[in-house]
Amino acid sequence: MPCWYDGPLASFDTETTGIDVERDRIVSAALVVQETPRSVPRVTRWLVNPGVPVPEAATAVHGLTDGHLALYGRWPAPVMEEIARALTDQSLAGRPLIVMNAPFDLTLLDRELRRHRAASLPHYLGAHPLSVLDPRVLDKHLDRYRKGRRTLTDLCAEYGVELTGAHEAAADALAALQVVRALGQRYAERLESLSPAQLHTRQAVWHAAQARGLEAWFARNGTEEAVDPHWPMRPDLPAAA
Repeated sequence: MPCWYDGPLASFDTETTGIDVERDRIVSAALVVQETPRSVPRVTRWLVNPGVPVPEAATAVHGLTDGHLALYGRWPAPVMEEIARALTDQSLAGRPLIVMNAPFDLTLLDRELRRHRAASLPHYLGAHPLSVLDPRVLDKHLDRYRKGRRTLTDLCAEYGVELTGAHEAAADALAALQVVRALGQRYAERLESLSPAQLHTRQAVWHAAQARGLEAWFARNGTEEAVDPHWPMRPDLPAAA
């Protein structure tokens, strides 16, 4: 029987108006599903008219302009519903979901669902929580002493994955999926005995430790910067008094 990293996997990615998960919006998203390493991936794409201006800095990253999204994007409410149901379908099918830097994409999706559907991502998932695999967390734990950054581009270079069209949601999702397959192969002795559900639980612990380490690094360099330890999704902000 093949190990999980040689079996069915799904991968999710978004492009956004910025990096603030509480205020920014999704402008595009993609879900990639692949049954085996040699299978042709199935790709679902969403393009969203966020209803707010897209900053020039964000457009410079992903190339999506206000004009393009006004012409071709759909209103957020039905799109967020479709995305939430598509991710729920992956959970019901038993496919692990790969999300690079999961606390960003999944938290942003959760806030969009609350904003436009008055329901959270856990509400849609119900009794079928996701088994998330985050290549950033996995790589930092399994090769913790390697120097350098851990962006998707960096991980693709490290694991020999071709990334064509970076910062396009489907391209990034497929690359993250291939990184996790390659990572699984490289660290097979350490990973093959663990199920995706077990890895999900362990990644929450690993990410919290990584966050503490990054905070300590900031402190040593004279910057008191907090790093959120929650994974794979940040908790709600407390209600304003």
